[in-house]
Amino acid sequence: MADVITARGLPHRRAALKAGLAAGLAGALLPALSACTSASRPGTVTVAGGEPGGFYLEFSTLLAESLQRHGVADNAVALTTGGSLDNLQHLLTGKATFAVALADAAAQQVAAGATSNVGIAALGKVYENYVHCVVRRNSGIRTFTDLAGRAVAVGQPGSGTSLITPRLIDAAGLTASPAGAGAGPGTGTGASPGAREKRVTVMNLGLNDGLDALQGGSVDALFWSGGVPTAAIAAANKETGLGLLDLSALIPVMRSRYGVFYDRVLIPEGAYEGTQAVWTVGVANLLLCRNDLDDGTVKRTVELLVNHAQELIPRSSLGVQFLSPESLINTAGLPLHPAAAAAYRTLHG
Repeated sequence: MADVITARGLPHRRAALKAGLAAGLAGALLPALSACTSASRPGTVTVAGGEPGGFYLEFSTLLAESLQRHGVADNAVALTTGGSLDNLQHLLTGKATFAVALADAAAQQVAAGATSNVGIAALGKVYENYVHCVVRRNSGIRTFTDLAGRAVAVGQPGSGTSLITPRLIDAAGLTASPAGAGAGPGTGTGASPGAREKRVTVMNLGLNDGLDALQGGSVDALFWSGGVPTAAIAAANKETGLGLLDLSALIPVMRSRYGVFYDRVLIPEGAYEGTQAVWTVGVANLLLCRNDLDDGTVKRTVELLVNHAQELIPRSSLGVQFLSPESLINTAGLPLHPAAAAAYRTLHG
Protein backbone atom coordinates (compact mmCIF):
# COMPACT_ATOMS: atom_id res chain seq x y z
CA MET A 1 0.00 0.00 0.00
CA ALA A 2 2.88 2.37 0.77
CA ASP A 3 4.25 1.87 -2.76
CA VAL A 4 0.88 2.87 -4.25
CA ILE A 5 0.77 6.06 -2.21
CA THR A 6 4.30 6.95 -3.31
CA ALA A 7 3.45 6.28 -6.94
CA ARG A 8 0.49 8.64 -6.81
CA GLY A 9 2.85 11.50 -5.94
CA LEU A 10 5.11 10.85 -8.95
CA PRO A 11 4.83 12.45 -12.42
CA HIS A 12 2.90 10.29 -14.88
CA ARG A 13 5.91 8.93 -16.81
CA ARG A 14 7.80 7.98 -13.67
CA ALA A 15 4.70 6.35 -12.21
CA ALA A 16 4.20 4.36 -15.41
CA LEU A 17 7.85 3.33 -15.44
CA LYS A 18 7.66 2.23 -11.82
CA ALA A 19 4.46 0.29 -12.47
CA GLY A 20 6.10 -1.46 -15.42
CA LEU A 21 9.17 -2.35 -13.36
CA ALA A 22 6.98 -3.68 -10.57
CA ALA A 23 5.06 -5.83 -13.02
CA GLY A 24 8.30 -7.20 -14.43
CA LEU A 25 9.62 -8.04 -10.99
CA ALA A 26 6.35 -9.68 -10.06
CA GLY A 27 6.58 -11.84 -13.15
CA ALA A 28 10.14 -12.79 -12.34
CA LEU A 29 9.32 -13.65 -8.74
CA LEU A 30 6.14 -15.59 -9.46
CA PRO A 31 7.79 -18.92 -10.29
CA ALA A 32 9.98 -18.78 -7.18
CA LEU A 33 7.07 -17.93 -4.93
CA SER A 34 4.75 -20.51 -6.43
CA ALA A 35 7.46 -23.17 -6.10
CA CYS A 36 7.08 -23.03 -2.34
CA THR A 37 3.36 -22.58 -1.81
CA SER A 38 1.60 -24.40 1.01
CA ALA A 39 0.25 -26.85 -1.58
CA SER A 40 3.75 -27.98 -2.58
CA ARG A 41 5.46 -28.01 0.81
CA PRO A 42 4.87 -30.29 3.77
CA GLY A 43 2.48 -29.13 6.47
CA THR A 44 4.74 -30.20 9.34
CA VAL A 45 8.32 -31.47 9.45
CA THR A 46 10.10 -32.84 12.50
CA VAL A 47 13.82 -32.78 13.26
CA ALA A 48 15.02 -35.52 15.62
CA GLY A 49 17.53 -33.86 17.94
CA GLY A 50 18.95 -35.01 21.26
CA GLU A 51 19.14 -34.42 25.00
CA PRO A 52 18.48 -31.08 26.72
CA GLY A 53 21.73 -29.20 27.24
CA GLY A 54 23.38 -30.87 24.24
CA PHE A 55 24.44 -29.55 20.84
CA TYR A 56 22.11 -31.86 18.89
CA LEU A 57 18.93 -30.44 20.35
CA GLU A 58 20.17 -26.86 20.14
CA PHE A 59 21.09 -27.25 16.47
CA SER A 60 17.87 -29.11 15.65
CA THR A 61 15.78 -26.39 17.28
CA LEU A 62 17.54 -23.70 15.24
CA LEU A 63 17.06 -25.77 12.08
CA ALA A 64 13.35 -26.28 12.77
CA GLU A 65 12.88 -22.54 13.34
CA SER A 66 14.71 -21.76 10.10
CA LEU A 67 12.75 -24.35 8.08
CA GLN A 68 9.51 -22.70 9.19
CA ARG A 69 10.81 -19.13 8.84
CA HIS A 70 11.86 -19.66 5.23
CA GLY A 71 8.77 -21.59 4.20
CA VAL A 72 10.30 -25.01 3.67
CA ALA A 73 7.35 -26.26 5.73
CA ASP A 74 4.27 -24.66 7.26
CA ASN A 75 5.36 -25.90 10.70
CA ALA A 76 8.60 -27.41 11.96
CA VAL A 77 9.45 -28.85 15.36
CA ALA A 78 12.53 -30.33 17.03
CA LEU A 79 12.20 -33.58 18.97
CA THR A 80 13.96 -34.35 22.25
CA THR A 81 15.54 -37.81 21.88
CA GLY A 82 18.30 -40.01 23.24
CA GLY A 83 20.65 -39.19 20.35
CA SER A 84 21.95 -40.69 17.10
CA LEU A 85 20.59 -44.24 17.33
CA ASP A 86 17.22 -43.01 18.54
CA ASN A 87 17.13 -40.46 15.74
CA LEU A 88 17.78 -43.06 13.07
CA GLN A 89 14.86 -45.13 14.32
CA HIS A 90 12.61 -42.05 14.39
CA LEU A 91 13.61 -41.42 10.79
CA LEU A 92 13.04 -44.95 9.52
CA THR A 93 9.68 -45.31 11.27
CA GLY A 94 8.43 -42.00 9.89
CA LYS A 95 8.34 -40.20 13.24
CA ALA A 96 10.90 -37.69 11.99
CA THR A 97 11.47 -35.98 8.64
CA PHE A 98 15.09 -35.10 9.38
CA ALA A 99 17.59 -36.40 11.92
CA VAL A 100 21.05 -35.50 13.09
CA ALA A 101 23.31 -38.49 13.68
CA LEU A 102 26.95 -39.48 13.88
CA ALA A 103 28.49 -40.92 10.74
CA ASP A 104 29.50 -44.18 12.43
CA ALA A 105 25.95 -44.71 13.72
CA ALA A 106 24.51 -43.92 10.28
CA ALA A 107 26.91 -46.36 8.60
CA GLN A 108 25.93 -49.08 11.05
CA GLN A 109 22.25 -48.46 10.24
CA VAL A 110 22.92 -48.56 6.49
CA ALA A 111 24.70 -51.91 6.88
CA ALA A 112 21.91 -53.31 9.03
CA GLY A 113 19.19 -52.19 6.62
CA ALA A 114 20.93 -53.07 3.37
CA THR A 115 18.01 -55.23 2.21
CA SER A 116 15.28 -52.74 3.17
CA ASN A 117 13.34 -50.75 0.59
CA VAL A 118 13.49 -47.71 2.87
CA GLY A 119 16.93 -46.34 3.63
CA ILE A 120 18.61 -43.16 4.74
CA ALA A 121 20.45 -40.50 2.79
CA ALA A 122 22.44 -37.43 3.74
CA LEU A 123 21.66 -33.79 3.11
CA GLY A 124 25.07 -32.75 4.38
CA LYS A 125 27.66 -32.78 7.13
CA VAL A 126 26.52 -30.08 9.51
CA TYR A 127 29.37 -30.06 12.02
CA GLU A 128 32.09 -32.08 13.71
CA ASN A 129 31.28 -33.96 16.91
CA TYR A 130 33.90 -34.03 19.66
CA VAL A 131 34.08 -37.01 21.99
CA HIS A 132 34.49 -35.79 25.57
CA CYS A 133 35.90 -37.96 28.34
CA VAL A 134 35.14 -35.75 31.35
CA VAL A 135 36.63 -36.34 34.80
CA ARG A 136 36.74 -34.36 38.01
CA ARG A 137 39.82 -32.17 37.93
CA ASN A 138 40.96 -33.38 41.36
CA SER A 139 40.38 -37.09 40.60
CA GLY A 140 43.98 -37.93 39.73
CA ILE A 141 42.82 -39.53 36.47
CA ARG A 142 45.20 -38.42 33.73
CA THR A 143 45.06 -41.11 31.01
CA PHE A 144 42.43 -43.39 29.55
CA THR A 145 43.96 -46.48 31.12
CA ASP A 146 43.55 -44.84 34.55
CA LEU A 147 39.84 -45.66 34.13
CA ALA A 148 40.54 -49.36 34.76
CA GLY A 149 38.74 -50.47 37.90
CA ARG A 150 36.46 -47.42 37.85
CA ALA A 151 32.85 -46.67 36.95
CA VAL A 152 32.04 -44.50 33.92
CA ALA A 153 28.88 -43.08 32.35
CA VAL A 154 28.70 -44.15 28.70
CA GLY A 155 25.55 -42.43 27.41
CA GLN A 156 21.96 -43.48 27.49
CA PRO A 157 20.73 -46.27 25.19
CA GLY A 158 19.91 -44.83 21.80
CA SER A 159 22.71 -42.27 21.84
CA GLY A 160 25.75 -42.13 19.58
CA THR A 161 27.85 -41.95 22.74
CA SER A 162 26.63 -45.40 23.74
CA LEU A 163 27.95 -46.73 20.42
CA ILE A 164 31.39 -45.13 20.44
CA THR A 165 32.31 -45.54 24.13
CA PRO A 166 32.53 -49.38 24.09
CA ARG A 167 34.68 -49.05 20.98
CA LEU A 168 37.05 -46.68 22.79
CA ILE A 169 37.26 -49.00 25.80
CA ASP A 170 38.00 -51.95 23.50
CA ALA A 171 40.61 -49.98 21.56
CA ALA A 172 42.38 -49.18 24.84
CA GLY A 173 42.65 -52.87 25.69
CA LEU A 174 40.16 -52.59 28.54
CA THR A 175 36.96 -54.55 29.13
CA ALA A 176 33.52 -53.02 29.63
CA SER A 177 31.34 -54.59 32.29
CA PRO A 178 27.80 -53.41 33.10
CA ALA A 179 27.24 -52.16 36.62
CA GLY A 180 25.92 -54.97 38.82
CA ALA A 181 27.17 -57.73 36.53
CA GLY A 182 27.52 -61.02 38.34
CA ALA A 183 30.66 -63.02 38.82
CA GLY A 184 31.95 -64.83 35.81
CA PRO A 185 34.84 -65.01 33.37
CA GLY A 186 36.43 -61.59 33.20
CA THR A 187 33.84 -59.89 35.42
CA GLY A 188 32.85 -59.45 39.02
CA THR A 189 34.56 -61.00 42.02
CA GLY A 190 35.05 -64.27 40.17
CA ALA A 191 37.37 -62.66 37.64
CA SER A 192 41.12 -63.12 37.76
CA PRO A 193 43.11 -60.24 39.27
CA GLY A 194 44.45 -59.34 35.82
CA ALA A 195 40.97 -59.21 34.31
CA ARG A 196 39.66 -57.08 37.18
CA GLU A 197 42.52 -54.63 36.67
CA LYS A 198 41.42 -54.05 33.08
CA ARG A 199 37.70 -53.86 33.74
CA VAL A 200 35.71 -50.63 33.40
CA THR A 201 32.25 -50.62 34.96
CA VAL A 202 29.86 -48.93 32.54
CA MET A 203 26.59 -47.22 33.41
CA ASN A 204 24.05 -46.15 30.80
CA LEU A 205 23.61 -42.56 31.88
CA GLY A 206 22.93 -39.67 29.51
CA LEU A 207 24.45 -36.22 29.63
CA ASN A 208 22.51 -34.69 32.50
CA ASP A 209 22.23 -37.79 34.72
CA GLY A 210 25.85 -38.58 33.97
CA LEU A 211 27.00 -35.13 35.05
CA ASP A 212 25.03 -35.47 38.28
CA ALA A 213 26.69 -38.83 38.91
CA LEU A 214 30.14 -37.42 38.10
CA GLN A 215 29.68 -34.48 40.43
CA GLY A 216 28.26 -36.75 43.13
CA GLY A 217 31.13 -39.24 42.85
CA SER A 218 29.16 -42.33 41.81
CA VAL A 219 31.04 -42.39 38.48
CA ASP A 220 34.62 -41.32 37.80
CA ALA A 221 34.21 -40.28 34.18
CA LEU A 222 31.51 -39.21 31.75
CA PHE A 223 31.63 -39.87 28.03
CA TRP A 224 29.77 -37.48 25.77
CA SER A 225 29.83 -36.86 22.04
CA GLY A 226 28.78 -33.36 21.06
CA GLY A 227 29.76 -29.85 20.10
CA VAL A 228 32.28 -27.60 21.82
CA PRO A 229 31.45 -26.30 24.26
CA THR A 230 28.48 -28.39 25.37
CA ALA A 231 26.35 -26.09 27.51
CA ALA A 232 25.54 -28.61 30.25
CA ILE A 233 29.23 -29.54 30.68
CA ALA A 234 30.22 -25.87 30.79
CA ALA A 235 27.68 -25.25 33.55
CA ALA A 236 28.82 -28.27 35.58
CA ASN A 237 32.46 -27.21 35.18
CA LYS A 238 31.71 -23.94 36.95
CA GLU A 239 30.28 -25.82 39.92
CA THR A 240 32.78 -28.69 39.98
CA GLY A 241 36.14 -28.22 38.30
CA LEU A 242 36.31 -30.70 35.42
CA GLY A 243 39.01 -31.95 33.11
CA LEU A 244 39.21 -33.76 29.77
CA LEU A 245 41.26 -36.81 28.79
CA ASP A 246 43.26 -37.04 25.56
CA LEU A 247 41.71 -39.80 23.42
CA SER A 248 43.71 -39.28 20.22
CA ALA A 249 46.09 -42.23 20.78
CA LEU A 250 43.12 -44.57 20.30
CA ILE A 251 42.27 -43.30 16.81
CA PRO A 252 44.51 -45.66 14.74
CA VAL A 253 42.99 -48.73 16.43
CA MET A 254 39.47 -47.27 16.12
CA ARG A 255 39.93 -46.69 12.40
CA SER A 256 41.39 -50.14 11.75
CA ARG A 257 38.64 -51.95 13.66
CA TYR A 258 35.54 -49.88 13.00
CA GLY A 259 36.11 -47.73 9.91
CA VAL A 260 37.50 -44.39 8.81
CA PHE A 261 34.91 -42.28 10.62
CA TYR A 262 37.27 -41.15 13.37
CA ASP A 263 39.50 -38.08 13.11
CA ARG A 264 41.98 -36.32 15.39
CA VAL A 265 40.47 -33.01 16.51
CA LEU A 266 41.39 -30.40 19.10
CA ILE A 267 39.20 -29.12 21.91
CA PRO A 268 40.74 -25.64 22.30
CA GLU A 269 42.20 -24.28 25.51
CA GLY A 270 39.54 -22.50 27.52
CA ALA A 271 36.67 -24.17 25.69
CA TYR A 272 35.63 -24.99 29.22
CA GLU A 273 36.83 -22.48 31.79
CA GLY A 274 40.19 -23.50 33.24
CA THR A 275 40.82 -26.42 30.87
CA GLN A 276 43.86 -27.00 28.70
CA ALA A 277 43.73 -27.82 24.99
CA VAL A 278 43.24 -31.55 24.46
CA TRP A 279 43.22 -33.80 21.41
CA THR A 280 40.30 -36.13 21.05
CA VAL A 281 38.24 -38.19 18.61
CA GLY A 282 36.10 -36.35 16.08
CA VAL A 283 33.18 -37.84 14.16
CA ALA A 284 31.21 -36.18 11.38
CA ASN A 285 27.68 -35.26 12.35
CA LEU A 286 25.23 -35.57 9.47
CA LEU A 287 21.80 -34.22 8.67
CA LEU A 288 19.83 -37.17 7.32
CA CYS A 289 16.49 -37.96 5.74
CA ARG A 290 14.80 -41.03 4.33
CA ASN A 291 15.71 -41.74 0.74
CA ASP A 292 12.04 -41.40 -0.24
CA LEU A 293 11.68 -37.80 0.98
CA ASP A 294 10.36 -35.65 -1.87
CA ASP A 295 12.92 -33.82 -3.99
CA GLY A 296 11.40 -30.37 -3.46
CA THR A 297 11.73 -30.50 0.33
CA VAL A 298 15.29 -31.81 0.06
CA LYS A 299 16.29 -29.11 -2.43
CA ARG A 300 14.87 -26.26 -0.35
CA THR A 301 16.50 -27.61 2.80
CA VAL A 302 19.92 -27.73 1.10
CA GLU A 303 19.41 -24.16 -0.11
CA LEU A 304 18.64 -23.16 3.48
CA LEU A 305 21.81 -24.86 4.76
CA VAL A 306 23.91 -22.99 2.21
CA ASN A 307 22.22 -19.60 2.18
CA HIS A 308 21.19 -19.25 5.83
CA ALA A 309 24.03 -21.04 7.62
CA GLN A 310 24.43 -18.13 10.05
CA GLU A 311 21.02 -18.95 11.53
CA LEU A 312 22.12 -22.47 12.45
CA ILE A 313 25.06 -21.76 14.76
CA PRO A 314 24.21 -22.58 18.38
CA ARG A 315 24.94 -19.71 20.75
CA SER A 316 27.25 -21.89 22.82
CA SER A 317 29.52 -22.62 19.84
CA LEU A 318 33.14 -21.42 19.91
CA GLY A 319 33.19 -21.20 16.13
CA VAL A 320 33.79 -24.88 15.48
CA GLN A 321 30.38 -24.98 13.84
CA PHE A 322 30.70 -24.72 10.07
CA LEU A 323 28.36 -25.03 7.12
CA SER A 324 30.48 -24.33 4.07
CA PRO A 325 29.73 -25.99 0.70
CA GLU A 326 32.99 -27.94 0.95
CA SER A 327 32.20 -29.34 4.38
CA LEU A 328 28.52 -29.99 3.69
CA ILE A 329 29.24 -32.51 0.94
CA ASN A 330 31.87 -34.35 3.03
CA THR A 331 29.43 -36.97 4.36
CA ALA A 332 31.94 -39.66 5.41
CA GLY A 333 30.94 -42.00 2.60
CA LEU A 334 27.19 -41.89 3.23
CA PRO A 335 25.46 -41.10 -0.09
CA LEU A 336 23.76 -37.76 -0.54
CA HIS A 337 20.07 -37.79 -1.39
CA PRO A 338 19.97 -37.39 -5.22
CA ALA A 339 18.08 -34.10 -4.90
CA ALA A 340 20.68 -32.84 -2.42
CA ALA A 341 23.53 -33.74 -4.79
CA ALA A 342 21.71 -31.95 -7.63
CA ALA A 343 21.14 -28.88 -5.45
CA TYR A 344 24.84 -28.65 -4.55
CA ARG A 345 25.80 -28.94 -8.22
CA THR A 346 23.37 -26.17 -9.12
CA LEU A 347 24.56 -23.91 -6.31
CA HIS A 348 28.28 -24.44 -6.69
CA GLY A 349 28.96 -26.24 -9.93
